[in-house]
Amino acid sequence: MHTSTTSTVPLEPWTAAQLTDATQGYWLNEKVPQGNIKRILTDSRDAEKADAFLALQGERFDAHDFIAQVAAQGCEIAIVSHPVDADICQLVVADTRLALGHLGAYRRAQNSQVKVIALTGSSGKTTTKEMLGSILSRLAPTLITRGNLNNDLGVPVMLLELRAEHQYAVMELGASHQGEIDYTSNLVQPHVAGIINIGTAHLGEFGGRDGICRAKSEIYAHIAKTGTSIVPAADDFTDTIRQAVQTEQVLSFGENGDVFATEIELHPQSSSFTLNTPNGLRQVNLPFAGEHNVQNATAATAFALAIGIALNEIVTGLEQATSAKGRLNFIAAKNYLFIDDTYNANPTSMRAAAEVLAQQEGVKVMVIGDIGELGASAAQQHYMLGRDLVATGVNFVVAVGEFAPATQEGARSTQYGKKMQAFLTQEQALPFLLSLIETHQPQSMSFLFKGSRYTHMETLMADLMEKI
Repeated sequence: MHTSTTSTVPLEPWTAAQLTDATQGYWLNEKVPQGNIKRILTDSRDAEKADAFLALQGERFDAHDFIAQVAAQGCEIAIVSHPVDADICQLVVADTRLALGHLGAYRRAQNSQVKVIALTGSSGKTTTKEMLGSILSRLAPTLITRGNLNNDLGVPVMLLELRAEHQYAVMELGASHQGEIDYTSNLVQPHVAGIINIGTAHLGEFGGRDGICRAKSEIYAHIAKTGTSIVPAADDFTDTIRQAVQTEQVLSFGENGDVFATEIELHPQSSSFTLNTPNGLRQVNLPFAGEHNVQNATAATAFALAIGIALNEIVTGLEQATSAKGRLNFIAAKNYLFIDDTYNANPTSMRAAAEVLAQQEGVKVMVIGDIGELGASAAQQHYMLGRDLVATGVNFVVAVGEFAPATQEGARSTQYGKKMQAFLTQEQALPFLLSLIETHQPQSMSFLFKGSRYTHMETLMADLMEKI
């Protein structure tokens, strides 16, 4: 499926001189394009007249191969790592991947009016980002990271969208290897930045949680000296994180932090709590389920306070926030509730999702796909997950995928082993889910679907909904 990373809003144009200035490249045969350049993009399918197509090279693809095609589409400018035989103005740069970073950083430097928040973490990044977006975009035009544009390519693509009217930017930074957050936070130049938590996502790439902590702590090196570092107060790695802080101003959130929640009440599809901050206390009715989302709200509050947002504005923004697609979306169909949490998964968020499902009505069925990027510990992590999920208030756990047998083994190590069914494919799981519905009629049932992005658990959910 082609989901475009290309912005639909009109962007601030570039001149040929600005492109040269930003990338330190040269125009091949001194063929310099005239007129304004509408946008810089990396997807050849979207390239058209007045665009500049930036040709990226990956391990398995080379977009230089598409330059003749974009020229045929009417695109007149290409940014390349080496000259290509095509009738198109070519800006030759040392490395197109780094050139994309330089262009993003250039656009960021042009927009010094923007107050930038950057955040990272193993789970809760997207929801915290959406909460911040809800708080800030009520007050002024705000640029917010779209989808998963949070890596060394996605972050500069987002920065290219900065415009003069933007007052705020909320940038989500992801890490899949050491040095990536160092690179992206340097491009972003945040006023306020921090880590939400250190979990077990991407264990494989970092060789353990210490490595994850080191990689994510790189974010603290690039905060403006007069800015604020945000730290989690109740994380296993809080002490290590604090050592990475370089600003005088620090704001912590969570238990024993500067911003924390008390009197928490969890409801099936929402939660309420007292928000405690250095600026006073407020009652919050949050339209998100689960204690993990209460913690995300305290994190969002700390970030917003650090850039000077009034507490009343923060509460209004939290109470009006909506979750991103595939993040605990509640869908009622006939006598059934479907909870779509298919956007992504890691061991921490899987356990949090089970707690939310346990709060729902009727027979509770959790349908889970594999969790990726766990490296050598994958089988063990799935085993522990199976052991823990069946011990929650969920009635059935249906595991689908390569690691489903390991998940089932974990479940069988407890007295609740019968709650777990394992299938290698979605096709095999579907008849079992239909038989569960048949067996339990006319009782109400609640289904929660979750898995890593590549497992596409939303497909199984859609197939089941179609057949009920």
